[in-house]
Amino acid sequence: MKRKLIAAVGVAGMVIGLAACGDSGDDKGKTDANGNKEITVWVMDGSAPKAWIDEVNKEFEAKHPNTKVKVEIQQWKGIQEKVTTALSETTPPDVIELGNTQTAGYAVTGGLADLTGDKAKLGADAWQKSMLASAEIDGKLYSAPWYAANRVVVYDKKAYAKAGVTPPTTRDEWIAGLEKLKAADASTQPIYLPGQSWYVLAGFIWDEGGDLAVKDGGKWKGQLSTPQAASAMDFYKKLQSFSTAPKDKDEATPQQSTDIVPKGGVASWIGLGWEASGAEKALKDAGKEADFGYFPIPGKTAATSGTVFLGGSNLAVAERSKNKDLAKEWLALAAGKDQMTKYAAETKGALLPNQVGANFTAPAGSFAEAMAKAGVNGKITPVTPGWANVETEPNPIKEFMTKVLKGEDAAKAGEAADKEIAARINK
Repeated sequence: MKRKLIAAVGVAGMVIGLAACGDSGDDKGKTDANGNKEITVWVMDGSAPKAWIDEVNKEFEAKHPNTKVKVEIQQWKGIQEKVTTALSETTPPDVIELGNTQTAGYAVTGGLADLTGDKAKLGADAWQKSMLASAEIDGKLYSAPWYAANRVVVYDKKAYAKAGVTPPTTRDEWIAGLEKLKAADASTQPIYLPGQSWYVLAGFIWDEGGDLAVKDGGKWKGQLSTPQAASAMDFYKKLQSFSTAPKDKDEATPQQSTDIVPKGGVASWIGLGWEASGAEKALKDAGKEADFGYFPIPGKTAATSGTVFLGGSNLAVAERSKNKDLAKEWLALAAGKDQMTKYAAETKGALLPNQVGANFTAPAGSFAEAMAKAGVNGKITPVTPGWANVETEPNPIKEFMTKVLKGEDAAKAGEAADKEIAARINK
């Protein structure tokens, strides 16, 4: 997720500005040129398959014939600033997709509707507890968990077969395999790994028993100057040494799945389900054929795969929505078991639905199967309103990674990052 610091005003710092406007959103409601009511839904690029969202809207509009749903696809790049601005306006989108690490930050601004009283209507009892955690703050519900996903290693079966490498189950096997890939074909990167893939690093830190930040005496403090973070970064550095990817960019700059992998010369990379399918399409469009295999990020031992960041999205209703009740009804439909079951099937398990009853049975050897195995060891970033400020560009975790990869001492770079993390997270 790519974001830019908003002139020293973090997401949580918008609370005064949002609260001061005093527009409750319970007025006559937005209407289109024909006098029909209209609700606007913002979803992120890659989150909602067209066939699925068309069906949700068709079902919703059948129940509300005088209401139209306008879906607007958003890009992750710059979305935090865009959402912050939208929630401060008098006519925001009615329903907004938010990253699960960002929801708490927007909740405290007063920009999201309190859905606590709507839990029964929304079907909250069926939602997975691990996903629900990011949707609540101080016992109140501010969004519905929608989907979650985690990264796995995507590899070129032909490149692995040529080098005599099989999917590893431990870190040591992983490194040994990359060595063999390097020896087998000097023109191919054993792994494409940009220097700032911080969600990958987070998993390594958790593997070491560390964390990105911890609460101490009512305040949060960063943990990148710890021995655990240094050890995790050392392993990341070993992996990155097999890649020619830039040390000061993340996986979306350029987008690894559509801008890098289709050009060839990449034996493996770490990505999400939508990236894997995007790479397959890009290769097909280029007249090539994808032959991918998938395996969980290896752990220190074969007994447990590596810990992974369980990222995902929630769906929230804007506090100033002009059609708040209709927005809640759309949300209840989209996040309900029937539509989530269809969602899981439509995404073929590339994204995990918000409830176990809607799960998709993944085919053997698929991305979904590898993701499900890895997801057992999933974790999320600290659930606190200030965490959204940490992710805002320039992200101190990413800067820490680049410094270490370019030779700076991990403890020294970690101290600078921890100072910035504390300043942001405690706003």
